[in-house]
Amino acid sequence: MFFPIGDDQVHQGHTPYFSYGFIVLNVLIFLYQAYLGQGAEARDFIMEFGCIPAEIEAGQDYHTLLTSAFLHGGWMHLIGNMLYMWIFADNIEASIGNTQFAIFYVLGTLAASFCHIYLNTGSPVPAVGASGALSAVMGAYIVMFPKSNIRGYLVFFRINVPAFIFLGFWFYQQSSAGYASMGDTSGGIAWWAHIGGFVFGVLCGFLFRTWYGVPVLRGENGRIKG
Repeated sequence: MFFPIGDDQVHQGHTPYFSYGFIVLNVLIFLYQAYLGQGAEARDFIMEFGCIPAEIEAGQDYHTLLTSAFLHGGWMHLIGNMLYMWIFADNIEASIGNTQFAIFYVLGTLAASFCHIYLNTGSPVPAVGASGALSAVMGAYIVMFPKSNIRGYLVFFRINVPAFIFLGFWFYQQSSAGYASMGDTSGGIAWWAHIGGFVFGVLCGFLFRTWYGVPVLRGENGRIKG
């Protein structure tokens, strides 16, 4: 299994305040979740702020379409999502601007939530996690930075993988799992939030390339490349 740790960075651009701020916010909220423990108070917190398709369909708790993106089901869930935030989000924000990125992130969260609800009609299970919004970020990334190197480890070997290969394979995995899970509303991973977020991000990525041009990357060796 390939474990990513970084990528090529945008040369100049906007400081990614929101990307780093979202990481801090997610960690702080999870620490509060951990403080609540595993009892009724923790479960009530998830039920209050997690996105439950049946409740959204009933016209209730619309705030959870956004708040659910800042909750996580465990340490590994949090660490995995924040790692992907660290790798992919900063380049998007540096390229399109801070305010534009914040709006894009919120819209990506909503797109992912609505896709999950549409394909999980009537589910009473709360969905939590930043992965839907991050899927939108990765969708934009594959369009804006297809030749960027995703650095990581394959077992003990340090290798670079082009973004279009890494993210293309990731989307294939999500799509396969999503189709296999159709009709199952019992819980598990919100595959369709990932799929919906990614497709939304791809569409936005083409708009961003038109509006902001092709960003310039600085590779690991300092070389400038477009």
